[in-house]
Amino acid sequence: MQSDRISRARMLAPRALTIAVAAAFASLLASCAVGPDYKRPAAEIPASYKEAAPGWKVAQPADQQDRGDWWSIYEDPQLNALEERLNTANQTVAQFAAAYRQARALVGEARAAYFPTIGASAGATRSGNGRSSGGNSTTATSRSGVGNSFNVQLDASWEPDLWGSVTRSVNAQKAGQQGAAADLANARLSAQATLAQTYFSLRALDSTQKLLDDTVAAYQRSLQLTQNQYAAGVAARSDVIQAQTQLQSAQASAIDNGVQRAQDEHAIAVLVGEPASTFSIPPMPLTATPPTVPAQMPSALLERRPDIASAERKAAAANEQIGVAIAAFFPSLTLSATGGFENSVFSQLLTAPSRFWTLGPQLAATLFDAGLRQAQTDAARAAYDGDVATYRQTVLAAFQDVEDNLASQRILAQEIVVQQQAVDSARQALAIVTNEYKAGTVGYVNVLTAQTTAFTAEQKLENIAGQRMVSSVGLVKALGGGWDVSQMNRETGDVAAPVPLPASSAAPVAQSGATPLSRMHTE
Repeated sequence: MQSDRISRARMLAPRALTIAVAAAFASLLASCAVGPDYKRPAAEIPASYKEAAPGWKVAQPADQQDRGDWWSIYEDPQLNALEERLNTANQTVAQFAAAYRQARALVGEARAAYFPTIGASAGATRSGNGRSSGGNSTTATSRSGVGNSFNVQLDASWEPDLWGSVTRSVNAQKAGQQGAAADLANARLSAQATLAQTYFSLRALDSTQKLLDDTVAAYQRSLQLTQNQYAAGVAARSDVIQAQTQLQSAQASAIDNGVQRAQDEHAIAVLVGEPASTFSIPPMPLTATPPTVPAQMPSALLERRPDIASAERKAAAANEQIGVAIAAFFPSLTLSATGGFENSVFSQLLTAPSRFWTLGPQLAATLFDAGLRQAQTDAARAAYDGDVATYRQTVLAAFQDVEDNLASQRILAQEIVVQQQAVDSARQALAIVTNEYKAGTVGYVNVLTAQTTAFTAEQKLENIAGQRMVSSVGLVKALGGGWDVSQMNRETGDVAAPVPLPASSAAPVAQSGATPLSRMHTE
C-alpha cells in the first residue's frame, strides 16, 4: 500500500508542475487586454449660451450641488405632493428601474467568468452482457455477465482571461449598468418635468376659466344694459341680439375650456399612477411666476444631463465589445481537473483504491472561420461609431434644448410686459366706450369691438403666463434638473413595482420596501 501511494505521488508531481506553470503563464498574460482603450468621444461645446438674457448668471460651485426635489423651487404644495406620488407610483419609471436592476445583474453575470466552474455528480449503473449461465435454460443470465458501477466525482474548469476578453465584457456590462442608471434618471426627470408642465398648463386653464367666467358675467351685464336701453327706446333690437350672441359665444368658450382641462387632469392621473376616474385636482388659477434658475456652464451640461451620460456610457460599452471581438483571434487556455471515486461495490466506493483523477490544460485556437471573427470585429467597430454619433447628436440636441428654453424665457418675459400694457389699454378703452354708449354717443358695435379686444388681450396674457411656467420647467429639465453624473455610481434601482391605488384612496400606496425614486440617489 505504501509503494502504491509513492507511485501515485510520483505520477502526480509532473502534472501538478504542468498546471502550476500554466497557471503562472496565464496570470502573466491576464493583463494583456487586446482592443482599444476607451476615451470619451470629442464633442463640440460652445463657450457660452447665445440666448442667455443679461440677467442670467452662470451657476457658482455651490449651485452645482444636488438639488434633489428640484420642483420645490416653485413653492407649490400641490405640485410637491403630486411629484412625490409620481416618484413612488409612475409605471414608466418602474420599468426603467427594473431595467437598471437587470443591467446590474448582468455585471455579476460577466464577473463570474473570472472564476473556475466547479460541478459535482454521482451515478449508478447496472449492465449485463446477456451470456447464459449454462444448462438448458437460455433465458437465465449468469452472475458474471451482470455488472454494477457506482461513482462520485467533482469537476473543475477555468479559462484564464489571457487576452482581456472577460475584463472587456465586465467593463462593457459596467458601462451598461451606468447607462441604465442614467436612463432611469432620465425617465424620472422626464416624467417629473412632464408632470410639472402639465400641472402649470392646467393652472393656466384655471386662470382662463376664471377669465371666461368673469367675461360671461360682464357680458350678462352688458346684455342687461342693452335690454334696458332698448326698453327705453334709445337702442335698437339688433343691439340686444348682438349682446345675446356675444354672451352665448363666451358661454360656449367657457364650456370648451373644460375639455382641455379634463385632459390635462387625466394625464396627471396617469403620471402619478392612478386611474383617471378616481383622480381630480381642485381648480385654482395660476399665480406662480418663474423663479431664477442659474444656468451651468455649457461644458457642465455633459455632467448634468442624464441622457448625455447614457449615450456616452453606451459608446463606452460598444468600445469594450471591440476588444471582446479582437480577443477571439487568439487561442484560449482551459485548465480542467476531475477527481472522485468509482467502484462496482457500493460499500467500497469511498475507499482509497476507488479513487481516480485527471488533470491537465487544453489550448485551443480557431484556424479558419471564413472571415467570421473579422466580420464580428468590423461590426463591433461600426456599432461603436454609431454610438459615438448618437452621443454627439445627443449633445447637440441638449444645447438646442437649453437655447430654446433660454430664448423662450427671455422673449416671453419681454412679451408679458407688453401684453400687460395692452390689457390695461384695452380695459380703459372698454370703459370709455361703455360710458359713451350709455350716453348714446356711439353705437353698440363699438362696445362689442372694445369688449372683444379686451377679452382677447386678457386671454393672451393668461396664455403667455402659462407658457412662461411651462418653459421654466423645460429650462430646469434641459439643465439636468437636480441630477449629476456621479449619481450613476450611487443609483440603487431598488424600486418595487408600484401597486394599484384603492379606488377610495387619495394617497399612493407603496409596496413594502419600496424606495421613493427621488431619494434613491442619496442612499
